[in-house]
Amino acid sequence: MNALPIEKFLLSLVLATWTAVGVAGDIPRDENMVPLFNGKDLSGWEPCNIAPETFGVRDGMIVTTGSPVGTLRTSKMYENFIIDFEWQHMKSGGNSGLFIWADGLPVTGSSFSRGIEIQILDPGFDVKGKNEWYTTHGDIFAVNGAALTLAGRISPDGKRSFPSEDRTRPSPQWNHYRVVANHGDISLSVNGKEVTVAKAASPRKGYLMLESEGSECRFRNLRIKELPSTNPKPEETAREADGFVPLFTGTDLRNWKIPEGDNGHWQVVNEVIDYDARSEAPGDKNLWSEKAYRDFQLVVDWRIKETPYQNPRACNILPDGSEEKDADGKPVNITIPDSDSGVLLRGQGKYQVNIWCWPAGSGEMYGVRRDPAMPPEARAGATPKVKADKPVGEWNRFEITVRGSTVSVVLNGQAVLPGVTIPGLPVSGPIAMQHHGGMKNGQWVSPPALVQFRNVFIRELKP
Repeated sequence: MNALPIEKFLLSLVLATWTAVGVAGDIPRDENMVPLFNGKDLSGWEPCNIAPETFGVRDGMIVTTGSPVGTLRTSKMYENFIIDFEWQHMKSGGNSGLFIWADGLPVTGSSFSRGIEIQILDPGFDVKGKNEWYTTHGDIFAVNGAALTLAGRISPDGKRSFPSEDRTRPSPQWNHYRVVANHGDISLSVNGKEVTVAKAASPRKGYLMLESEGSECRFRNLRIKELPSTNPKPEETAREADGFVPLFTGTDLRNWKIPEGDNGHWQVVNEVIDYDARSEAPGDKNLWSEKAYRDFQLVVDWRIKETPYQNPRACNILPDGSEEKDADGKPVNITIPDSDSGVLLRGQGKYQVNIWCWPAGSGEMYGVRRDPAMPPEARAGATPKVKADKPVGEWNRFEITVRGSTVSVVLNGQAVLPGVTIPGLPVSGPIAMQHHGGMKNGQWVSPPALVQFRNVFIRELKP
């Protein structure tokens, strides 16, 4: 074996020593901390609205590709803790973050959960320099409705706790973060010195998350020490998401069966499922899940993009499920701008949870409500109890529960169908995003499904 040249030997010794001590030799290792990452796989972590390959393991590191935008969360919640880790951006200006005390699922229409973010930003992103922009490396801020009292140095726009000094090394150098989170108070040390503080966060118990946002970022030596509980109130605890798995990756339509001959009308645009109601498939034009489901809870965000069709056949739906008629018993139709789609349950179009613009609101089950063979209680039960839709163009969230032959629908936090038992509901079947609409001579002849979907999660239930 040839001897290693002295220059290469010395270089390899320096690199080995640097790797062993971490990013800086003056940062002591707390032996009471336990690994948050085993260095081999993502045991203890769960994907949230991302593709399976968005986060992976390489050479003892957690690595994110940055696409799509989203998060990887811990399997369990944490309350009070100290977390210690190193990170490395592979691109100047790279963006990532550590979320703490976060809800298990993203908020409606967003890539991110409610929680507190500790910014992991390469200095090249700070286009104004010297931490004078709205964000910077090492800032702390509340996301999507979380609460936080800022402290120390505050950002120019008054929305973030800023670091007292710049200690972040630029890409591709490694940086060390130590976060102390206790009773809602937070402090961040960067490369061995505390620089950012914030107080009175709510929630103050929840999931930890690593962020994917546009480019490769690497994490290693993740360790945590849990501190004694300070008994958070229920309203100070994040919403759980145990058992929910994403059905949409944010990058493509795997997990779904694209209709044969569709020719690209069901597609992913800017990390959402986008449909233009023009599928060229000769048969079923709906987008069905590959898997069939029995009992489940489904979360799906949706929005109507536009309403170019004037529907002359809309009407007011009465509480018993019937449609308003005049004194002569004729339907009282109204003309409204309309778009029409829905979520189809257990493999049949009859059991759709409607997305439309009728006065009754979305969540209505048209095929059940209008079936004269259905019992009166089923027809009434398939009629929304309240209209909970947001305006056209805004995101909405369905939470649909199917257990046995009973369906319940929550729309934007309101129970529009508290629970309807449907005779003949199939025992099992796939789920679909519904096609609707047709054209003649370049004009819509029925309400088109001009819709988008995102944040699709399912949790299978035991019978």
